[in-house]
Amino acid sequence: MRNHHLHALTLACLALLSFGCAKKSFFASSPVADPEHRQELALASTTDADSVTIQAGRHYERNGFHTFFWGKHYRQVWAAPVTVQVFDMKKMKGGLSIEKLGGGMQTTSLTLSDKDGFTYALRSLDKDPSGILPPLWRKSFVSNVIRDQTSAINPYAALVLPPLATAAGIPHSTPQLVYVLPSDTTFGEHQEDFRDKVFLIEEKYNDERTITPELGAAVGIAGSKTMLNERFGFHNHCIDQRAFAKARLFDLLINDWDRHEGQWEWAVYEEHGDKVYRPIPKDRDNAFFYFEDGIIPWIFSRKWAIRKFESFNEEYKDVFALMKNAQFIDNRALTELTLQDYQEVATELQQALTDEVIESAVRQFPDSVYRLVGEHTTRKLKSRRDKLQEAARRFYLELAKEALVVGTDQKEKFEVKRLNDEETAVTVYRLSDNKQVYHRIFKRSETRNITLHGLAEDDEFEVSGEVETGIKVEIVGGRGEDKIKDTSEVKKGWRKKTIVRDTRRSNEIEFGKETKDKTTHKVQVHAFDREGH
Repeated sequence: MRNHHLHALTLACLALLSFGCAKKSFFASSPVADPEHRQELALASTTDADSVTIQAGRHYERNGFHTFFWGKHYRQVWAAPVTVQVFDMKKMKGGLSIEKLGGGMQTTSLTLSDKDGFTYALRSLDKDPSGILPPLWRKSFVSNVIRDQTSAINPYAALVLPPLATAAGIPHSTPQLVYVLPSDTTFGEHQEDFRDKVFLIEEKYNDERTITPELGAAVGIAGSKTMLNERFGFHNHCIDQRAFAKARLFDLLINDWDRHEGQWEWAVYEEHGDKVYRPIPKDRDNAFFYFEDGIIPWIFSRKWAIRKFESFNEEYKDVFALMKNAQFIDNRALTELTLQDYQEVATELQQALTDEVIESAVRQFPDSVYRLVGEHTTRKLKSRRDKLQEAARRFYLELAKEALVVGTDQKEKFEVKRLNDEETAVTVYRLSDNKQVYHRIFKRSETRNITLHGLAEDDEFEVSGEVETGIKVEIVGGRGEDKIKDTSEVKKGWRKKTIVRDTRRSNEIEFGKETKDKTTHKVQVHAFDREGH
C-alpha cells in the first residue's frame, strides 16, 4: 500500500507541472461556437434568435500530454457543436417567473414557476467545483485540477434518461437544453450569473403543485428529510422499498454514483390508512461518468483512494463504489427486501429495457454527440442491462452485511428468534393493535450484525433461540421506558452475541447468558441519525 501511494504521489507531481496558479480565464468566454455570431447576439432579443449553436465546454480540450495523465474523459463531447433553443422567460412553459436562487457549490440554478405554480429548475450545464475547496486553495493549481476533471461528466447524459426511466416505470423529469442570451434582462438581480450560458430546464417536483398524471394518485411530495422524519415518527408512514430498489438498480445501470439523500424527492400516497412514499430521482449530473482513462484519475479511483469515482463500462467493476454516496439513505430505506426481491426487480428492469428502448433513448443525444459516443453508450447500456442480475446480487449483499431495523417514536415490540445456525428472524409489531409491520429472516452467511433501534416511547425487545452459532444482535432501546429480555444462547464462540445499549434508569432488562451489558447513564447511547447529519 505504501508503494502504491508513493507511485501515485510521484506521478501526481509530474502531472501537476501542467497546471499553474488558478486561472480566472479557465472557462471559455462564451459557449457560442462562432465568435462573430456571439457579437451579434450581444444586442439580439429572443425575437431575433430562437436557437444558437454552442460548445458547452471547449475549455476542456487538451493536448495528448495532458490527457495521458488526466484522461480524455468526455472532452470531445464538451467541445462538440450542439444547437440549442434560446431561453425566453416570457414564453417558455407559457411564461415563467423567478421564485428563488438555488444551486450548490458547483452549479448555478434558479427555481422558476409557471402561471399555475408548477416549478422548474434552471441548472447550469457546466460546473465549477472549485467552490468546494478551502478559500486558500481556490487560487492554486488545485482549483484548475478539479475544474478540469468536470470533463469526466457527460453533459448530455440527462437527455438520454427519460425514455429509459419511462420504460422502467420510474418517475423522472424531462430536461431541455437552453441558452440565455447575453442581452437578456429578465433575470433581474441575477442576470450576470445567467447571461450567455447554457442550462438545462426541467420539472422540479417539490410540493403538491407539481403532481403530474405520471405520479398517479399522489397527494403530496416530500423531500428526504421530511420523509425520514415522518417514517421514524409514525407507524402509518412507510417507504415503498421495492420501488426504491428499482430506482437504485436503475442508478447502477446508468452508473450514477452520486445518489445521496438530497438527490431524491418522494411522492406521497394514501393507501389503506397509511402514508406511502415512492421515490422521484433528480439531479442526474453523474450518469455515464467516465474517469479512469488517465493515469492520475485511474490511481485516485482505486479502492484505497476515492473509490466512489466509478467509471461507466460494459462491466460492473465495483458495485460498492456506486453505493458509497447513498449509504445513508440506502441503509434506512432498503431494510426489508430479500435477495429474491432484488432479483425480481432486476428481471423487471431487464424486460422493460429492451434493445429498442435503449437504442431510441441514446438517440436523444444531439447528433454531434451521438456520432462521438452513441454507439459505445448503447453497447455499454445493453451489456450492463444483461449483467444487472449479478449487480443486484452484489448490491443486496453489500446492504445485508450491516442491517438496521428501526422502529418509530411510537410503541413497538421487536421479536428476534435465532432459528438455526444460519437464520435469524426479526419481526416488529406495533403495540397499539399488535399489527406486524416488519418481518425478515437474516442469514449468517450474509449478515454480520443486526441493529435494532426503538427510538422514542416504551418499546419491548425479546431475543430467543438456542443455536451453535449466530448473528450479533445489538439493541438500542431509545428514549422511552423499555422492556428488554434475552433468553437466547449461541453455544460456540467466546464473544456474546446480544448487545444491549440503553440507559440504566427506567428500563426493565432481563439479561441472559448471551447478553453483553452496554447500558450507561449517558442519554447519547440512544442517538440515531434520522436526517443525514
